[in-house]
Amino acid sequence: MSALLNAFEIIRANPTAKRFEIGEILFAQFDCPVLDEPLGIWSQTDHLIHVVSARSTWKTSMGTWSAEAGETVFFRKGAFVSPPHLEEDLCLLIFFIPDAFVREAVRELAADLQPISQLPDAREVVIRVKNDMTLSAFFQSMLVYFANDEQPPEVLLKLKLKELLISILVSPGNPRLSAYFRSLALCDAPPLPAIMEANFCHSLPLDAFAKMCHRSLSSFKREFRRCYGTTPGKWLIGRRLECAAQMLLSTSMSMTEIALECGFEEPSHFSRTFKAMFGRSPTDYRLKGAGREKMAELLT
Repeated sequence: MSALLNAFEIIRANPTAKRFEIGEILFAQFDCPVLDEPLGIWSQTDHLIHVVSARSTWKTSMGTWSAEAGETVFFRKGAFVSPPHLEEDLCLLIFFIPDAFVREAVRELAADLQPISQLPDAREVVIRVKNDMTLSAFFQSMLVYFANDEQPPEVLLKLKLKELLISILVSPGNPRLSAYFRSLALCDAPPLPAIMEANFCHSLPLDAFAKMCHRSLSSFKREFRRCYGTTPGKWLIGRRLECAAQMLLSTSMSMTEIALECGFEEPSHFSRTFKAMFGRSPTDYRLKGAGREKMAELLT
């Protein structure tokens, strides 16, 4: 798989994508081309994807997600992989939702919102959206806008985004996403550890991690050292190797599959760094782990 691509920039640069753009606000109707190999995507902005036709699948660090036509999925800022797909009629509506806009909407509605009973799980990078009557009407209205060649006024597009947010914030059917939006109003930037834990297994440059954390590269590095006591590069290598060690003992995946799954682009580099940290090759580590399990079975 090639290097991960910035979803926001891809859509902005795609001449076939119908889109409405106001700064960091971006609405798009995107007809996805056939993919014969996985495509890695990342975004520094939360976004909501509504499937208009066909079926779409995404693979994140927490698992694989699929949505049929008429279904909607919300993605936190971060990275995911689109597996190969052969559907020629896959059409998506994508709404990039800046944190600042969410904070403004939440603060305007503060008096009408119930207190958050439980903060959202930082590991929950994907949230399924329940499309009630209000949300269904919103998506239908956006299809009408995209079918028209004229760009709607900016003030109307901002109102449409606010309509989307309010529909979710007050919806009894989407408590987890509502809680997540309200949690954004409690801080000025995404928590750095949450971003790192959800995305360490993706082979991204440091400036991409900084953008997902909404920090400059220099402030990202300073805060990272305060949080972890080491550099981002060293932490990423160590965290990926820890994940690889767990997978060696708990799965039957090949060394190459584990290397790629944990963010190593070259299996040979994975093997060298793994041996440097654990004192044995990945193969030997797996064999010794299997031997320990066998011995435990014999002793019980």
